[in-house]
Amino acid sequence: MRSPDGFHKSSYSESGSHCVEVSEGPETRVRDTQNRDKGHLTFPAGEWKAFLEGLEDL
Repeated sequence: MRSPDGFHKSSYSESGSHCVEVSEGPETRVRDTQNRDKGHLTFPAGEWKAFLEGLEDL
């Protein structure tokens, strides 16, 4: 489920309290679920895609 600001729990996050939330679009925003007030990181969508593909290669 998406929050009003477009974030949702990443499908790469395991169940439990250590989650990452993402908001996809032309830019991908990433934040720590437990520290939303600390802001987010922003990546161009292509860079985020390349990062996820790199993780799959590990």
